[in-house]
Amino acid sequence: MTSPDFNLDTLLGDGTSITQSRTSGEGPSGSLPIDADTLRDSPSGHLFGMTQNAGMGWRASEVARDPYLIVSTQGGLRAEDGRPVALGLHTGHWEIDRMVRAAAEAFAAHEGLPFSVMCSDPCDGRTQGTTGMFDSLPYRNDAAVVMRRLIRSLPTRRGVLGVATCDKGLPATMLALAGCADLPGVIVPGGVTLPARGAEDTAIVQTIGARFSHGLIDLEHAAAMGCRACGSVGGGCQFLGTAATSQVIAEALGIALPHSALAPSGEPVWLDIARRSALALVQLARQGTALSAILTRAAVDNAVMVHAAFGGSTNLLLHVPAIAHAVGVQRPSVDDWIRANRATPRLVDALPNGPRHHPTVQVFMAGGVPEVMLHLRAMGLLHLDVLTVTGRSLGDNLDWWERSDARRIARERLRELDGVDPAHVIMGPDAARAAGMSSALVFPRGNLAPDGSVIKATAIDPSVVDDDEVYRHTGPARVFASERDAIRAIKSRGGDAVRAGDIIVLAGCGPAGTGMEETYQLTSALKHLPWGKHVAVITDARFSGVSTGACIGHVGPEALAGGPIGRLRDHDVVRIEIDRVRLEGRLDFIGEDPDTLLEPAAAAAVLAARELHPAIAAHPRLPADTRLWAALQDASGGTWGGCVYDVDAILETLRAGREVLAKERGSAARDAGT
Repeated sequence: MTSPDFNLDTLLGDGTSITQSRTSGEGPSGSLPIDADTLRDSPSGHLFGMTQNAGMGWRASEVARDPYLIVSTQGGLRAEDGRPVALGLHTGHWEIDRMVRAAAEAFAAHEGLPFSVMCSDPCDGRTQGTTGMFDSLPYRNDAAVVMRRLIRSLPTRRGVLGVATCDKGLPATMLALAGCADLPGVIVPGGVTLPARGAEDTAIVQTIGARFSHGLIDLEHAAAMGCRACGSVGGGCQFLGTAATSQVIAEALGIALPHSALAPSGEPVWLDIARRSALALVQLARQGTALSAILTRAAVDNAVMVHAAFGGSTNLLLHVPAIAHAVGVQRPSVDDWIRANRATPRLVDALPNGPRHHPTVQVFMAGGVPEVMLHLRAMGLLHLDVLTVTGRSLGDNLDWWERSDARRIARERLRELDGVDPAHVIMGPDAARAAGMSSALVFPRGNLAPDGSVIKATAIDPSVVDDDEVYRHTGPARVFASERDAIRAIKSRGGDAVRAGDIIVLAGCGPAGTGMEETYQLTSALKHLPWGKHVAVITDARFSGVSTGACIGHVGPEALAGGPIGRLRDHDVVRIEIDRVRLEGRLDFIGEDPDTLLEPAAAAAVLAARELHPAIAAHPRLPADTRLWAALQDASGGTWGGCVYDVDAILETLRAGREVLAKERGSAARDAGT
């Protein structure tokens, strides 16, 4: 199709519109609600702020009401009837303007003055396999900085309501509010997309390219399923990925209302959550309860425990420590995550973990986070005295939930609409163990991951796990320095093809290489190929929360920081052992020759003598701002510290560097003088 040519009058205008344009206008009627003391004592910014409020059309007599700021990740532009005028980047932020409106109306109805600002967010699904993924994780920190600047730019705000949904936008919003914890704050999770009847879910549909390449589906099926995956226009994906897990964590931390995570986007209960969240914030402000009273270390412990019970996304290993750091409490360590996973089996049967693979909306209808917490309370695993945004303790909230009409109605609705027993979605520990739902996360170490790594062990196909619940795989490494090369080999049917028994090693894709890109292309393709369960993946990048299979990520140190994963070569022998009962694992290079295997310590010495793989380097299109993010987070504790900006650590590193440079320059000057 040929693009039309526009003449200069069309592009630059012929002046007609100027004939209809004014050069002055009537100001707002009425007077500001001020007195002489206000004029004498208030900063000029407060006074001019009221002028601006009236200028934007608010009733002049009410412009001095208590201001409440709504920070959202809204994206796109919708007409009054919901039709798209300009698309957003994803469904997760597409219709949360309706939540913002509902919350704003609730503030106004309770003598508040609502303000709304936006810092929209990207979609990891949209950027899979592209250089857009290089900005995904760095966005989180940058957006949190922008949101905090916006919050501080309304100096009179009484409280902040954060409305967000998806993989990076919701963690960024939680970081922003945690960094302003001297204020009252409430998170409103943006909900989930409904599953579409007779269609593939939004996880499976992302594999149509790989399945078509191997002749598993035809073009007609791919086109139809690719169109129909979303059963509603808004919400996060239907599986328990990073978006859904972030919503769960917001509620588990006590900073979102009970039973607000995973609500069906666009439905009446979803809007009601926004209204009630606004009322909760008004109450917190009137009580003088700041977010710092809620976001305690005990609340973080609860969130880690709930994460284990849900079997949530491994990306929260990056986000929960970052939230803790932002509010100034101790960050959870790897040992804390291990303890939580040893304390409880996975209690939730949801996509992608199985065994029945319920969509997230069914988890909500089965009782969601408070239902899981009832089981954890019975197991003695929660801090029940922590304060929450209801203004009451977690224990009080759970007492209410247990006997509430909301609980009864939601569970009955699940049976009525879907014929699903809520006890099959959210189980007690005995039922979960009987269903084979063991604890989710294992943190393998070994000579390839001396700083650690992570795998969602419950997502390994049971047919490749031994009877003693240990996954064992020894095989040849297939080393790739880019996700593009790896996915090409997976799709290939030629001599370069990945084959059953191989171990894909994707190295150089940590923060310094690609911004720690997410590699769902690889894991999703392998899941839906018949032989894919016989291939393992090891990477210093990260995975989508919906990833399944024997995929081990967050390998540390990353290759470009000297990690041994960067010294592997094709056909090196690698051994993986994941014990799903004891929650222990190892990841080792054991030699160059399958007939002459070495002990891990001896093999580590061989590896240490090698140079970095010649193909591994920072991606040539890695943006300068992502390189800066990688350097700053590395100085702040790296990926296992949550990829945060630790200002004191960064300043210390800069001071030390300046001192070294000054000494070197002084030495060079002395040498030049002699």
